[in-house]
Amino acid sequence: MMLELEQRVNELEIWTEGKAVIVQGAAGNFCSGSDLNAVRAIANPHDGMKMCEFMQNTLARLLRLPLISVALVEGRALGGGAELTTACDFRLMTSDAVIQFVHKHMGLVPGWGGAARLVGIIGSRNALKLLSGARKVDPDYGKQMGLVDEVLQCSSGEGKALAHAEHWIAPFIKGPAPVIQAIKKVVVSGRELSLDEALKCERSVFGTVWGGPANLEALASKPKHK
Repeated sequence: MMLELEQRVNELEIWTEGKAVIVQGAAGNFCSGSDLNAVRAIANPHDGMKMCEFMQNTLARLLRLPLISVALVEGRALGGGAELTTACDFRLMTSDAVIQFVHKHMGLVPGWGGAARLVGIIGSRNALKLLSGARKVDPDYGKQMGLVDEVLQCSSGEGKALAHAEHWIAPFIKGPAPVIQAIKKVVVSGRELSLDEALKCERSVFGTVWGGPANLEALASKPKHK
């Protein structure tokens, strides 16, 4: 599954016409975390670090895609699955979904970048509560602390969640793909780079859309000022 996820990220990185990606699990569950049999098979520091580095890289690339990303959380998102939700721009939950960072119960801490991203999303105090308490986050609590952006009015496994998520994201992706991608790029640079480097990136991205087809079309459609 990790290898397949990386392959999907590889494909999305070269998807020039794309605007958004919705990450959804199967059979009414988002992601139940690591297969314990697989964990036992690589329960040594060398293999553990290789997995950690692989997934940190994959999830960082997912979050940096020039696409607006949504984690559609149905059922359970546990452990590594909870970390995966933090690698998306937005998190939507069905009314009965649960997110839980269960790493403490496994004698671990997040290793796929989930802790660092969680601090950025909800702040260090709330992140400490979720990680040290391994607390189950239901939709209401998730929205209260800023982890969840919207609670969908449907249950896991009903088959309606994807349509609800597509409706929710529609206003954010209205417009030409190059413009949506440019917006995501400047937001990523502002989040991850120093101010000077972010400003340099913003100038560069601005140059790719100024005078471009979408810009010229918008100018032509607007009435001239008197």
